[in-house]
Parts: sequence; C-alpha cells; structure tokens
Amino acid sequence: MGATMAEFTGQRGKRQEDGGLGSVLDLLLANARLVLGVSGAAVLAIATLAVKRLIDRATSPRDEGDPKAEQKTLEESWQDLALIKATPKLPKKQRREDLSEPLLSPARLPAPELRVCSAPPETPQVEFSPPRCLTLQEKLLSHYSSRLAVPEAQASLAPQLARSICAQLQNFLQIKCPELPFGSLFLSGPLLDGLGALAADHVHLMLPVVLDAALWSLIPGEDTVVRNPQYWMIKRTDLEYFPRGRSPWDRFIVGRYLSSNALNETLHKMLVASINWPAIGSLLGSVIHPVVASQELKLEVKHDQVELSIALFPVVEMEDKVLLAAPPEGLVENLWLESFYRAEVSKVKELDAGDAGARQRCLRILNGICKSHPALHKLSGSPLTHVVLHLSATSSDWAEESLADRFQQVLEELVGYLEKGVLPSYFNHKINLFCELLEEEIDEMGFTLYRAVSEPELLLKEK
Repeated sequence: MGATMAEFTGQRGKRQEDGGLGSVLDLLLANARLVLGVSGAAVLAIATLAVKRLIDRATSPRDEGDPKAEQKTLEESWQDLALIKATPKLPKKQRREDLSEPLLSPARLPAPELRVCSAPPETPQVEFSPPRCLTLQEKLLSHYSSRLAVPEAQASLAPQLARSICAQLQNFLQIKCPELPFGSLFLSGPLLDGLGALAADHVHLMLPVVLDAALWSLIPGEDTVVRNPQYWMIKRTDLEYFPRGRSPWDRFIVGRYLSSNALNETLHKMLVASINWPAIGSLLGSVIHPVVASQELKLEVKHDQVELSIALFPVVEMEDKVLLAAPPEGLVENLWLESFYRAEVSKVKELDAGDAGARQRCLRILNGICKSHPALHKLSGSPLTHVVLHLSATSSDWAEESLADRFQQVLEELVGYLEKGVLPSYFNHKINLFCELLEEEIDEMGFTLYRAVSEPELLLKEK
C-alpha cells in the first residue's frame, strides 16, 4: 500500500511536472501560431516534441533488468536527434544592419539556390543628342575650307610650270618674229589673283601687243557695226602720211583695222606647227600638247602632280583700256574685247583692305558654286565680281561675321538683274554683262537662284 502510494505519488508528481511542462509548451505553441503562422508553429512543435521525449527518457527510471532498454533508449535518442536535424530552421528575421553583409560568409551554410526566370538583360539605352543645326554662316565657312582650298603643292607647281612655258614661248617669239614688238608675257587668272580658283588647272598667258599710238587709234564699240560698247576696234591712222608697212602690225590689217582674228590665226599656226613642245615638255618633266581644234590659243599640260590648261591672249593697252584679242563668234573679225579683270581684282582688294572685308572670300564661294553648277557656270567670273562691287556701294558691312548676310544679298541682287536681263558693268554702265546670254539661259539661272534665295543651302549641295 505504501509502495503503491509512493509510485502513485511519483507518477502523479511526474504527470504534474509533465502537465506543467505541457501547459507551458501548449501556451508557447499557441502563441507561436499567432506569431509564426501555421507552418512555423508546426515546425516548432516537432522540435519541441523531440526535446520533450529526450527529457522524459532522462528523468524516467530505467528497468535495469531489461537488456534492451538501453539500446532502445539510444535508438529513440538517435531518432529524436535525426528528427531535430531534419527540422528546417526558421528563417531569421533580417535586420537592417544585415543588409550590408555579404550573402555568403564562412560561418554560414549557403542558402539553397533558387531558380528564377529572369527577363533578358535590357540593352543599355544610349542617349544621342540631336545634331546641332549649323547656321548659314557656318555652312559657308565649312564649304570654303573643305571644297575651295587648292592643295598647296598644286598651287605652287602650276604657276611654276606656267612661268617655264611662258619663258620658252617668249624665246621662240623673239627668234621667230623679231620684227613684231611683243611685250613680256605675264601670267594672270584666278589661280594667281585669288578670286575663285577651284583647282590649279587654269592659267592665262597675256601676250602684250605694243602699238605706236601715233599710228593707231581706238574706236568705241557704240560707233562700230555691232553697237556693243564692250567691243572696240583698233584703226590704222594717217595712211596717207604713214603708208602700210610703217607699222610692223600692218600685216594684220583688215579694212584699215587691226584684226584680232588674223593675229590669233598666225599665233595658232605657230603654237601647233612651229614649236617643239615634246622637247620643251621633256625639259619640264611634263607632256605639252597644243589644242588644234579650238579657235582659242590653248595648251594642255600634263604633269605627275597637276594637269594644267594654259590660254594665250594677245592684249593691247591703249588710252587706259585693256583690249583682248577675243572677238565674239560671227562674221566680224576686227573686234577687241574690253577686259576689266585687272580693275576688278584691284578694286575688290582695295575695298577689302579698307574695311577688313570678306568680299574676296564671298567671291570665291560664289565662283566655286557657279562653276560647278550646270545652270550657273556662265555667271562665274566678271558678272559675280561686278554684282559684289555694285553691292559694296550700298552695303558697307562686309566683315566676316556678316558673310552669310552678304552672300544671301548677292543672290537677291542677281535675281533682280536676271529679271531685268541687264547687269551693268561697274566701270562702264553702258555695258550689259548679260548681253550674250540666251533668254532660256537667263530663265534657268533666275529660277535656280530664286529658289536659292529662300534656301541658300541648296547651292552648297553636291551637284
């Protein structure tokens, strides 16, 4: 009876201890369900159960007579330990200071790899700033520097070749025609004067024809049969007192007038048939061919570095006039063309020197555009120069900063002159520089420039 009471008391005490521990665990699990959720509470319950079994076996008396008891206890302990190890650990709530720690550290086991379907990496967006629109001023200066600059080697070689040929031709004329008082040949043209050469490919050779003012006089163009003030005639005077033969140039007289055609034909025969150009070319390291078919006096020169066209012009200077043996096409063969080229170049450079202007640069751009444009090529040269000179009389601001304004103003002026069909010479208002243009040519030029007035960039595009 006492033993039974003791066992009861021990078992009751044990149940009370178990009941007390169970009440605590139940309360803990109930609260864990609220805090950790259902899945978290289930995991905690499994671990708690395993720990409880270990405690029960440790506190309960063991039957010493049962040999399997110890083995059973060890096996149950292993199972419970395995149960505890198999229980996944609850994820620890991440603290703010843990965000800066590396994901893997030597003291921690690597987390299981999670496969997440990620979108392909986006191509990095490169921001392109829109190109800045160039002003007309910037476009003109860019056009000038990129397309109108003659290579330095060609710019120096071409005049050098021309001067060598000039010296050879001068020697030939002195030997072949010692009776004809030719003056000293000299070079001319845009390549040397800087008013519009696109390439080092054209040079003019000026051959002065020296006349005795007592035997020759000038007849204005208005008094000739052509009624054109730009063309003059050179008349032989006082034949009754100074008969033919008194002047060495009398051999070129046609109807008492010095014939530009007759002089050109004689020089043409010399260039083609009398001069040993292959020998001269070999001395100069080039090949020289006279142009046979042309009515003009021309030489074609081919060098390793440059190809050059040389035009020969007999020129008469009398009474402050410069007359070229360049008659118009037709039956009249005694006419001499008045040239203002020397005066044009001198006046433009004088104006630019006076106000540090950009007239020469403006003319180079305009000449470059017109020479390369199929509809405007006849405007290059003197017509453009005279428009700029006319405009200089009314517009005083020719600084480089105003280049775009003056360029556009020249286009407007040209359109106005083409509408009238008249461009008066700056040096002689009686002369119309458009007089030899056809009506169709004037219309085409006017249409092209009329469009360019509102959109000048059209003229800067490749043709």
